[in-house]
Amino acid sequence: MVDIESKLPLDIAPASDTDSLQGPIASPVMRYLAAIAMIALATVVAIGVDSKIAIPNLSLVFVVPVIIAGVSLGLGPALCSAILGALAFNFFFIDPRYSLAVDDVANIWAIGLLFVVGLIASGVAFTSGRRAIEAASLRRQATALQNYSRDVVAADDTNAIVSIASQALEAIFQVPAVVMLVTGDRVVSLKAAGDVEPQEAELNAARSSLSTGTVQRGEVYPNLASRFDFWPVKTAGGPNAVIGLAFDPDERPSAPDTLVNIVASVLALVLDRQHARAGSPAE
Repeated sequence: MVDIESKLPLDIAPASDTDSLQGPIASPVMRYLAAIAMIALATVVAIGVDSKIAIPNLSLVFVVPVIIAGVSLGLGPALCSAILGALAFNFFFIDPRYSLAVDDVANIWAIGLLFVVGLIASGVAFTSGRRAIEAASLRRQATALQNYSRDVVAADDTNAIVSIASQALEAIFQVPAVVMLVTGDRVVSLKAAGDVEPQEAELNAARSSLSTGTVQRGEVYPNLASRFDFWPVKTAGGPNAVIGLAFDPDERPSAPDTLVNIVASVLALVLDRQHARAGSPAE
């Protein structure tokens, strides 16, 4: 009988890698609207400053939202900010005002320079933001692996071991995960973490992964109906296991195998130890 348990307490707090940088602005439309709003605000600030005092570097006001957009909203919104900033500077501050026409060649150079500075700033800001996301992802994965190793070694029940492994995989990859124990062709224990549970076609793909000793990719022939990628976990004497991860087809990482293999290796060792304990005579 397949035993499905949603979650056991585990000291892993999944968090999106982009939450700290993009906050609640998740959809592309909202990010572009936020970029437009920042340019509008910069325009209001620049008009207010220009009405009080004449400064030669007023165009730099429009660089600020480009940098903010590059760090927090992504490359597309940052480029949008750069273009809109150059157009707003031309329309409101270059003679003839309130027109996109430019009479002085020097002003054309000024607008072009503002646009180039905006492009460079957006590229640098976006690259810095991506590096920050990657660093946060590596820290999260390292913490999840550390907690997984500690908790799974301390577990003294097979079901708890499998549940802890599934939760660790969900925390590492931020996708629904499943770990199942298989004896022969029968799934004897299945623990799912996340909002996706495997169907019969996916259970067949998991069995195929274990029987062939190969990784079975989801939504790829012959597993077109499977949402999960499956990895086999072979043990020396204990029950074999299968690891499944339900990646979004458009966001599947290029090389998840290294982290999966670390989890699988620890899982195999712990399952072998648990099997040896269960088979040893009571003292």
